[in-house]
Amino acid sequence: MMKINIAILLAFCSFFSYAQSESLTSSPYSLYGLGVINQSSIGKVNGMGYTGIAMKPNGYINNLNPASYALIPQNNFLFDIGGKAEINNYANKNNSENNSSFNFSNIALAFPINQKMGMGFTLIPYSQVGYSIIGLETNIEGSTEVFESNILGSGGLNEFTGNFGFSVSPRISVGFNASVLFGNIQEEENFTISSAAFGLEEETSYRGVQVGFGTQIDVLKNVTLGATVKLPTTLKGSLERSTYKTLDYNSTTVESDVEDDAADFDLPLQFGLGISSRLFNEQLLINADYRKSFWDATNQTDHIGTYTDQNSYGIGFEYQNNNRNNSYLKRIAYRTGINYDDGYLQINDDKISGYSFTGGLGLPISNRNNSTLNISYSYGTKGFVKNILVKENYHLITINVNLQDFWFVKHFVN
Repeated sequence: MMKINIAILLAFCSFFSYAQSESLTSSPYSLYGLGVINQSSIGKVNGMGYTGIAMKPNGYINNLNPASYALIPQNNFLFDIGGKAEINNYANKNNSENNSSFNFSNIALAFPINQKMGMGFTLIPYSQVGYSIIGLETNIEGSTEVFESNILGSGGLNEFTGNFGFSVSPRISVGFNASVLFGNIQEEENFTISSAAFGLEEETSYRGVQVGFGTQIDVLKNVTLGATVKLPTTLKGSLERSTYKTLDYNSTTVESDVEDDAADFDLPLQFGLGISSRLFNEQLLINADYRKSFWDATNQTDHIGTYTDQNSYGIGFEYQNNNRNNSYLKRIAYRTGINYDDGYLQINDDKISGYSFTGGLGLPISNRNNSTLNISYSYGTKGFVKNILVKENYHLITINVNLQDFWFVKHFVN
């Protein structure tokens, strides 16, 4: 059984890496930097306002804090895989359009090492790129002629993370994680004037490692505090470029797969605080999180914008009757939450902020363990209509399968 699970995981990892090389978003804001930074997470977190820094695992994988891996019960093996579908509406001062996209949301596994230690691995999309600028006309200086431009972007980065947690005492756990970020961003530009055309294809690859730490502390019987920090790092960039031209319908390759310098990309110091509490006989779970990313310290700018310090706030709720003897309907978990992000990109002194409302269900798969089908829905908005800015409204559906198994347990037969 263990060999089968590992083989399935490797197959999904291979397909996930291939899928991430395609265009899996349609947001115009993916034009900037590394693209749209992924917000969705694993399992129940997506339905609870993306909160869980202080949340204990309790039969689920919580990748928001590596300290939570120390609390995975003995003989438990947790596996989670998910996908998401998104419907977007974009509007500016002149028009609006709708788009849809699909992406894998995560592959994750976790297990205990002993009574005080646990570990796990996650693979998620870190960012997604998928923009198109079609039919842009520009006047040629000193002439009445114009040339037409078409620009397409796709790709994104993946994040593979190893997590380790250790229980210092019955009330305190600490954790460490290391993330490998890797991926490619492709951009294709075509310029046309009369019967002549010029094409440019660029593929920028990024590679880097980011480390982080976390802790969870039980301050009261049913109240836990959590904190996380991710250290700043630099992603190394490399670029390959191909160009070609067409004159009188004859196409010629000017250069092919030529290596060139690409600017490195700095990721900021990130800090998070959270509180989690269980009330009403532990049937109601409440999470509240605050995160800050210190983008100002990176001194980075983009085409028409700058990166600025980012703050995000979230609160989430889950209600579930913990009695496994109840009917199926009474064992369903109900979740909701809200999240506000003041944005990390500033264009013409305007920050691109956004908020989202989330809701979800946890549908039990088994009566013997916490294997669950997690379904979440999020409605959100980003940006606003002003000058060149675009307002984005989106509907996001995430489906995760959380499987809990028990390994190395003796079965007794009467």
